[in-house]
Amino acid sequence: MHPVTRACHLDGIALWTPSLPSHAHAVRVWRSEAGPADPPAPRPSPALLAPTERRRAPDTVAIALAVASDACAAAGADPATLPCVFASTEGDLVISDYMCRTLATEPREISPTRFHNSVHNAASGYWTIATGCHAPATSLSAWRETWAVGLLEALLQAEDAGRVLYVAYDIEAVGPMRTVCDSRGQFGTALVAARERSERSTHRIEWRTRERREGDELAPHAGLAAGNPLARALELHAAVAADTERIVCTPLSAGLTLELTVMPAGTP
Repeated sequence: MHPVTRACHLDGIALWTPSLPSHAHAVRVWRSEAGPADPPAPRPSPALLAPTERRRAPDTVAIALAVASDACAAAGADPATLPCVFASTEGDLVISDYMCRTLATEPREISPTRFHNSVHNAASGYWTIATGCHAPATSLSAWRETWAVGLLEALLQAEDAGRVLYVAYDIEAVGPMRTVCDSRGQFGTALVAARERSERSTHRIEWRTRERREGDELAPHAGLAAGNPLARALELHAAVAADTERIVCTPLSAGLTLELTVMPAGTP
């Protein structure tokens, strides 16, 4: 039995890492028109948060909200109306390290602010409150397959909802957490997937799930975010940057792969 191929449209895409602070910058790097940002870009400061919240927000929230805002702007989408899927492999590892250390030594000293930022849906909570979004919000993790599983969830939701925002983010592990969750660097990516083509659509994506094959795990551009669990997402950004049809394969599990065929929106 052949896997069923489905399709969606890409209405906007965004990227942030210290060395690739935007999707446009990454495109210039791949075209040999620029190098990685030097010095590295500072942490983004999402304008939709009030100044006090902006200062208190952890890196995970700041990165997630920045790329979510950029993707919505590129898509011409009203964030208040978009269902959203937020994905993170390991959540906020800095706060997790702080919580474990404090609970082991001075449990009464736990910061209420840092505690409420420790939950896995903190970023989606900040987003929906800041944008006034009452549409469904999903937060998930699937370990090393988080990027692909989150993208699959967003693609499926877009078939019903019409348009969905997908946001994925991970930051660097610190302290003893590094021995079990060796995440390096900071990474954020977001896109708006749409069921129907519009004037904002830049690409058509045909996708299917199939059995995993040898070579599906290869990700030539991942070295630009080496060590971060979401580095594989750069393959989609590179395919979007290309002027021709590209196939992107990203594992969903030990036995399944998500295969994307990415092409310019006007491709017959």
